[in-house]
Amino acid sequence: MNGVHDMGGMHGFGPVVHEPNEPVFHAPWEGRVRGVVQLIAAWGLVNIDAGRHSIERLPPVDYLRFSYFEKWLAALTNRMLAAGQITQEELASGRKADGTVVATPPVIGEMGAKILTSVHSYEREIAVKPRFAAGDQIRARNINPEGHTRLPRYARGRRGTIERYHGAHVFPDSNARFAGEAPQPLYTVRFTARELWGDAANAADTVSLDLWEDYLEPA
Repeated sequence: MNGVHDMGGMHGFGPVVHEPNEPVFHAPWEGRVRGVVQLIAAWGLVNIDAGRHSIERLPPVDYLRFSYFEKWLAALTNRMLAAGQITQEELASGRKADGTVVATPPVIGEMGAKILTSVHSYEREIAVKPRFAAGDQIRARNINPEGHTRLPRYARGRRGTIERYHGAHVFPDSNARFAGEAPQPLYTVRFTARELWGDAANAADTVSLDLWEDYLEPA
């Protein structure tokens, strides 16, 4: 979807500030948010793409002012409200209300640790052969979907070269809507900086993006 979150190639936001020896979490609550996001996946309330789309749907003013894990917390809250796992009253009070349905299975003991440390692969086997191969010239489609997409605005309509084929992977545009994994071929595509941003860009610079087949068409 188009929104303030799609910041690639945009100017005016200042330099990226590097924090030496940055900790994984700056406060204990950030770690708790990270853990809860992982745990609710056990209840089928979220997947990686739906989680990203929940963040994209935050109001622009909140997206720009929130820290990284504040975005996660706001998206998590909205997701749980939409799923009926919590109510506005519970959110305000911080306490479970009588009669609220409890999600199952309960996450207890070693189950929580297993969920948090499990490794997931999004690669899938499909019968369809890839449409493109390394060296092929392509153009990223100029699409403006209302839902989630991993095709950034700055690459839409631009010509690039297929660098590598990665096999078939879960299609985020479908998975974010819980409409099925719909796996399809995934490629690394290289774009020149001048193709993306014009003659003022450095002629030696390139940008490589991992893009699904539905995003691409022959150049």
